[in-house]
Amino acid sequence: MSNLNLKTMMTALLAGSLAMTAGSFAYAKPNGQDFDPAKFQQRLEKRVDRALRGTDATAEQKKQIADILSSSLKDTKPLRDQRLENRKAMQDALQAPTLDPAKIESLRAEQMRITDESSKRFTKALTDAGNVLTQQQRQAFFKNWNNHDHERRHRDRG
Repeated sequence: MSNLNLKTMMTALLAGSLAMTAGSFAYAKPNGQDFDPAKFQQRLEKRVDRALRGTDATAEQKKQIADILSSSLKDTKPLRDQRLENRKAMQDALQAPTLDPAKIESLRAEQMRITDESSKRFTKALTDAGNVLTQQQRQAFFKNWNNHDHERRHRDRG
């Protein structure tokens, strides 16, 4: 596999991981409370700080990355809402007394459009964040971010 293909694949996997992780805690409403943007920003900054621990990343770099990721999550909130609405519409279409293949296909295509748009936005955010860091910082960031995801999933299964 060429370096370009491997880099493209890794970027896509990392983008997906970041999107899912960030999105999962970005809009979670623990105990029925409303989403608090200030608390979210604090959690995101803490997560970025953890991912860059042990590097020479400055406080300014960490803040820039947290702001970039936060902005991308805010930008994709409407897409998340559309995705949830579309999922409900797909469930309704599949449970209808009569299946409408054209409608089901239309909903599937819309879901793919939404997913693609969201993926493009997160990939841009990752590129922007990557431009804030040196190569070594960038490698540590993605390694540590993904290790945290892996540890959390195993801890949650526990």
